[in-house]
Amino acid sequence: MTFRPIRRHKQQLPDEECIRILTEEKRGILALLGDEGYPYTVPLNFVYDNGKIYFHCAKEGHKLDALKSCDKVSFCVYQQEEKTEDDWAYHIRSVIVFGRAKLLTDREEIIEKCRLLGLKYYPNAQDVEKEIEKDGSRAACIELIIEHMTGKRIYEK
Repeated sequence: MTFRPIRRHKQQLPDEECIRILTEEKRGILALLGDEGYPYTVPLNFVYDNGKIYFHCAKEGHKLDALKSCDKVSFCVYQQEEKTEDDWAYHIRSVIVFGRAKLLTDREEIIEKCRLLGLKYYPNAQDVEKEIEKDGSRAACIELIIEHMTGKRIYEK
């Protein structure tokens, strides 16, 4: 598959900055092909780990039904917009990832990725372990394998 190059290449972010955004930001929007061919987008917590993105989810629902019919997805993350005091326009950095997503099946791997997710969002590791002990058996996890990634710096003027 050949992906389109970014149109405004002067605004393109280097891969290192894209990875930093994926590592630091808390939420993104996952886009899938939903029911009757309609796009389905859902905001999610996520974790970036070793070139892949992981999401926790329930063991059933719209996301998983969509993945069963088409594993191609895109995921968009953007930083909180910034504005300088002397300007009305905002500065935004965003990353869009295209790839294939799959439901993980190995229970140990699911718990490992849920632990990584928890460590990103919970105040401490002890709270993460309590949550895994309480609800880990009910957790599912989606792995997004990145095929293409672009980042862009936008100045809204």
